[in-house]
Amino acid sequence: MTRTPGCWRQRPAAWLRLPSRRRLPLVALLTILMLAGGVAAATWLVGLDAGSSGQARAGAVSNLTITAAASPAPGNVLFPGGTGDVVVTISNPNNFPVLITALNLPTNTTYATGYTDSALATVKTGCDANTSLVGYSFATSTSNTNHALTAPLTVAASGQASNPLVVTLTNAATMGSASPNACQGAYFSLPSFTGITATAGGGAATTSPATSGWTS
Repeated sequence: MTRTPGCWRQRPAAWLRLPSRRRLPLVALLTILMLAGGVAAATWLVGLDAGSSGQARAGAVSNLTITAAASPAPGNVLFPGGTGDVVVTISNPNNFPVLITALNLPTNTTYATGYTDSALATVKTGCDANTSLVGYSFATSTSNTNHALTAPLTVAASGQASNPLVVTLTNAATMGSASPNACQGAYFSLPSFTGITATAGGGAATTSPATSGWTS
């Protein structure tokens, strides 16, 4: 500070002594910073209305189809008082896989019809559904008895009609000890199953050909 007669005068602060043209950049800088801060604070946040959701639809269910397939391989054939394999194909028209865990059987007096050929086109004389004594193993006198499969089967979704799952049901057929001589060499069309235990889903499809059956 400099002393003048009668008083003391304080010198202006250094920045106040700058010419006005040199103060402007500082003011402009402050304005820019304020504007930049304002833009960031104005970010819009989008929320979600309560109850927002999507739509799905459950499909209708169609029945599976189980049909007779080619005859069992030699060594698994029927003989009086013995058991043999049964070969079936399973078609699934649904657009989702189906898991089969059990089959229902007719009574133990519901017999198979014998045919002369594997195409099951010509009935073998003397070996029909009244005389063959060929039925399902472990069938009882009660119709629609349920038998759990030893290996559950997952039938793939759509397309199985043209490429069905082929399954050998081990020792699933039985022949009575009094089966007539006319049934030698016959091909049998076993009676229709009376029911099935199956659910939608089941994961990976069972690879064809597969093996399963029941033991009680």
